[in-house]
Amino acid sequence: MRSKMMRRDVPRTDPSNEVNADRGGEVHGILASGGLDSCILLKHALDSGWRVKPFYIYSGLFWQRAERDALERFLDAVAHPRLEPLAILDLPLADVYGDHWSVTGRGVPAAGTPDEATFLPGRNVLLTIKAALWCQIHGIGDLAMATLRSNPFPDASDDFFQRLEAVLAVLSAMQPTPIHLRRPFGDLDKQQVMELGRRFPLELTFSCIAPRGSVHCGRCNKCDERQAAFRLIGERDPTEYAVAAEIATASDRHPPRKAKPTGFR
Repeated sequence: MRSKMMRRDVPRTDPSNEVNADRGGEVHGILASGGLDSCILLKHALDSGWRVKPFYIYSGLFWQRAERDALERFLDAVAHPRLEPLAILDLPLADVYGDHWSVTGRGVPAAGTPDEATFLPGRNVLLTIKAALWCQIHGIGDLAMATLRSNPFPDASDDFFQRLEAVLAVLSAMQPTPIHLRRPFGDLDKQQVMELGRRFPLELTFSCIAPRGSVHCGRCNKCDERQAAFRLIGERDPTEYAVAAEIATASDRHPPRKAKPTGFR
């Protein structure tokens, strides 16, 4: 039997129902990556009356310093009395992933590659368990994440999260608070989520896996996905991309030659 946190009866015409259904003073944990989906979830939850405790899992991956900084700026922008301080939990993965592109920044999946190219082994289970254990120990009864219906990976499926919640239920036998996993966007596609966050400060979010300092590269799989997300709702993409700056700089160095006049004067 599915827990209430795993239900799938949210009408697709009103994506806010599952969030609005649980107003009250209790604290809800949210896994926040700093990307579009999780930041939209966090702001929408605040607007809907949730008291929110955001979690960021820092694993030392190539893009995470820029991503974490962006998340902190977003949280500053949406500050609210119901928004609790960000919890940054360390979960080093360099010793596991080795010379994988996610650690080295070399060979990062480029724009146009399939979603499967960005798959990180064990990523969802590692992120979820660490934050869920924190919630259990500190008396928070549920943990939400911004997994969308269109997520193609096996560790984002209903079955996966049902099984993971069952494992956490065993662990919670010795903890004061059982933990439930919530996916408010689990029946929504990217366009619906972007529509929900249309008026949020999305320019402060971060989606790149090959940043140049704190700037989106403009060439990777995730930058491509980000650009497509804004196109879905007909909005101008407010993101600064390094590739655009490179083009502008090259243009300054090599200004176009003036065309020679043709024809009769």
